[in-house]
Formats: sequence, C-alpha cells, structure tokens
Amino acid sequence: MFFLEFAVWGAYLTCMGNYLGVAGLGNQIPWFYAIQGIVSIFMPTLMGIVADRYMQPQRLLGLCHLLAGAFMLFCWWMGFQAGHGQELPDKAMFMASYTMSVAFYMPTIALANTVAFDILKKNGYDTVKDFPPIRVLGTVGFILSMWFVNCAVWTQNGTFDFTFGPHPFKFQYTYLQFMVSGLLSLVLFLYCFTLPQVKIEKKDENVSLAERFGLKAFKLFKTKKMALFFIFSALLGMCLQVTNGYMGPFITSFKGSLDEVIANSFAANNATLLTSISQVSEALCILSIPFFLKRYGIKNVMLMSMFAWVLRFGFLGLGSPTMPGVILFILSCIVYGVAFDFFNVSGGIFVDQECEPSIKASAQGLFMMMTNGVGATVGTLSAGAIINSYCEWNKDGFLMGDWPTCWFIFAAFAFVVGISFAILFKPDKK
Repeated sequence: MFFLEFAVWGAYLTCMGNYLGVAGLGNQIPWFYAIQGIVSIFMPTLMGIVADRYMQPQRLLGLCHLLAGAFMLFCWWMGFQAGHGQELPDKAMFMASYTMSVAFYMPTIALANTVAFDILKKNGYDTVKDFPPIRVLGTVGFILSMWFVNCAVWTQNGTFDFTFGPHPFKFQYTYLQFMVSGLLSLVLFLYCFTLPQVKIEKKDENVSLAERFGLKAFKLFKTKKMALFFIFSALLGMCLQVTNGYMGPFITSFKGSLDEVIANSFAANNATLLTSISQVSEALCILSIPFFLKRYGIKNVMLMSMFAWVLRFGFLGLGSPTMPGVILFILSCIVYGVAFDFFNVSGGIFVDQECEPSIKASAQGLFMMMTNGVGATVGTLSAGAIINSYCEWNKDGFLMGDWPTCWFIFAAFAFVVGISFAILFKPDKK
C-alpha cells in the first residue's frame, strides 16, 4: 500500500516543471506546487471526518485514488491530444483537472496512515517498532517511480525503451509522467479493496464543529513559545517545495548550453534520477534522528535542519552538471535528508511533548498546516516570482537565466530564518 501510495506522487512531483515549460505553463509552475499546499489546508480534514463517521477508511482511500487517478489521466489525455512538444490549447482545463487530482490525492497520505495503524494494532504489532520499516517502502516507491520516468522513452515510432542518454521523448519531459501516476493510482484503488476492513468507530455526537476541524489547537498561539514555533514552522515550510518545483527545470536547463560537453552531460539529461538522491538521503536520515535528538536536543536538531537548507540552496548555486561541479549537486541532494527530516520529525516530537492529550492530534494537524500548507504555498509562489524575474523559458523549452542568484537568495532567506530561530526560540530544557 505505501509503496504504491508514494509511487503515485514520485511519477511527476519533481519533473512536472519540465513538461509545464513546454506546454506553455512555465510561468505557472509555482501555482501547480502551491495548489498542493492550498488543498492540504482543508481536504485532509474533510476526508478525515468522512472516514471517522461515514465510510471505512480503506474504502475511502481507494475511492480517493480512483478520482485522483482519473483526473490525472485526463491531464495525460490533454497532453496527448496537444501532441509532443506542443502548447496545451486549453491550459485552464488542464490546471483544473490537475487541481482536482491533487485535491483527492493529498488526503490519502493521512488515510494510508490510519489504515496501517489500525491493521497493525489489530494483528498485535507494535506501531512504534513495526511501522517505520513499512513507511520506508513508501520512499522506495517514490524513488523507483522517479527512476522509471527518468529513463523511460516512448518514441514516435511506437517503441518503448530505457536510456540514460539524451532523448527528447523521455517521460520526465512529456505528458507521459501523468499517465504513469494515473495508472498507479488506479492500481492502488483496486488494491485497497483487498485490505482488511477498518471499522468506523462510534464518535461522540456532541463534539463541536470547531473540535472536528481541529480548531481548538489554535489556542496554542496564546503561548509565546508555541506561537514562535508555529511561525518558524511556516517560515521553514517556505523552503519545502522550492526544489521540488525547480530543481528539475534548473538541472535540465543545462541541456540548452552552447557547450556540448555540458549539454550532453549525464546530470543534465538525468535530472530526475539525480534528484532522487534526495529521497534516498531522506530515508536514511530518518534512522539517525533518535541519535541526534538524544545527543543534541530538539532545538539544535531543528537548527541543523535550517542550516541544511542553506547548504541545499547554496550548493545548487555553486554547482554545475560536469565534474567537479556535479559533486556539489550531489551534496545538495545528500543534505536534503537533514533539511527535510530533522525539522519535520523533531517538530512533530516537540508538539507531542508540549501539548495536552486532548488536542495533540489537532496540534499535529496545525503543525502540518503551517509547514506544508501555509508555508509551502507562500514559499512556492514567492520563489516562482523570483525565478520568473531572473529566468525565462526559451523556444526549446529550457528555463534559462541567472539561476545562481536565485539559489543564493533562497540560501540567504534560510540563513536569516536559522539565525532568528537560534536567538528567539527558547524551549524548556528537558
């Protein structure tokens, strides 16, 4: 279940920008990623209420994937009708279909967790011990899906092949990435109906609407320490989707270089594969968090995450697709594990420690809303405005311009956030 859950996402998340540039939607890339943050603010909560009261979670998980997959396949169909390398005639319809797909996909992440925890508990497993190895398979699915669209080629002659070399018909550059995602969603839709039943538990009918939507957690803003934590969560969340949206188009832009060595380099022609190192690092860094938390404490671990974002962006600004510059690209991918995991996981632990039991679940939802909702949305739109002012799409579909300045601006932002956090945030020592 988890393998397919995240393989659906990995098929397009990091390489979608390459196709959008060709399809005439290059300037709208930030909105395509911001949509994920916008729907994350309310859709998981709405689907959670449905799963709690009206439909078994495993069935709702399957239904959401059916709808998400159908809308994603419609995106593929629109690209297919327009033709390879052609602008989409109806860009608004394409964006609307993508929005609907994402709106039904984002709640499935929480629903998959709900299903997994229930099945594990009913079968006598320890969720703390046995869930992480299962969840890691989600990252494996994400990575393998990225590798597939990076290398898969469907030529105009109707032949299918795999290649690491230059090829204009790689899935990572075309609408076929949406086909892969949509088909995987439909496979998971069918698989969900083979899962054990997760029965609906009777809930207190007197629960207020505010409690159902987790709004009681907002009272945490009355405490200075928690208010600062959530504000910094949003600020750091502004970094989350920047490289997902633009690392692919950035590395692929070197294919437009007049230097044939750079244009034909392995990195320039395998941006999605190179980016997947970030997900490998993410999976490995999860395992190191207990050691760092025990040795350095929550605040220092969060600071490591913030300054890892500085390195993440800085290495991209300094690197190049050929040796020795490509080593900096690889280092940027390696530090991503620290940048992403150390704040998200340790932040979740901090919320769990600081909140009373009655609002812990709502507080975790608030934490995710501030990072993946508000922060990621504002950050993606801001980053898009900066990149669109320094770079532009050329006739060959490459986003060319002053990329180093963009990455250094993002690095400077992360540095200021890190320094401010170090000075202002003072959690209790426990």
